[in-house]
Amino acid sequence: MFGSLKEHLYSALLPQQCACCRTNLATVYNGNTCDDCWQSTTVYDGSESICDRCGMTMAPSSKTREVHCWQCDGHHYERATAIGTYENALAAAVVGLKITPKLSSRVAELLLTAFLKNNFETISLIVPVPLSKRRKIERGFNQAEVIAEVLARRTGIKIDILSLGRVQHSPIHRIGMDRKARDLSVKDAFKVARPKLIEEQDILLVDDVFTTGATVSYSAKSLKNSGARSVNVLTLARAIPEKF
Repeated sequence: MFGSLKEHLYSALLPQQCACCRTNLATVYNGNTCDDCWQSTTVYDGSESICDRCGMTMAPSSKTREVHCWQCDGHHYERATAIGTYENALAAAVVGLKITPKLSSRVAELLLTAFLKNNFETISLIVPVPLSKRRKIERGFNQAEVIAEVLARRTGIKIDILSLGRVQHSPIHRIGMDRKARDLSVKDAFKVARPKLIEEQDILLVDDVFTTGATVSYSAKSLKNSGARSVNVLTLARAIPEKF
């Protein structure tokens, strides 16, 4: 009761507009978007027909909800999943996280829910996808580390932000970059500096958005080459083909 009143009072004193529809926000719980925009955002609940490897949503199958898209053949992670589709409130959350290093309470709760429902109980280590030194200096922080820290606090699983590094500065992945261009931009970008801490670990690799999967795939490859037993992927959002 007091927490709810405090949130509404905060919103009244420091009014903000929804990043999607520009209406005034009534609470800080939702982050930078309103309830209506969250309601219009696809948050995965397990009923979707998705690729059993990369998590891409596909046309429903009469036989099973789990199908295979074939586009992720050759990727180096075990399985990738996300809170939901990169649209509306989740897209705004991803964009906002690149500016302010904080997850809203709603996104943090959805992140934990996604972790729990995807049976990641064997995970022994959480690793954020790294930024290059140049990009981290420009931004001031790594948004994947913010996500990893929230998840580590809520699950009690150890986090390692130092072992996996980015040894090449890649161009920012922008809407319109094709799959080949994204792949080439990160192919040799990652290296493990402390392999002894990676050996025999079941790793959860976290990032803000999964687009083609090139970044997480080559990150996973580096981790596995350094002895990781398994690498699964969890992101805030999953881009769909029409959006990249």
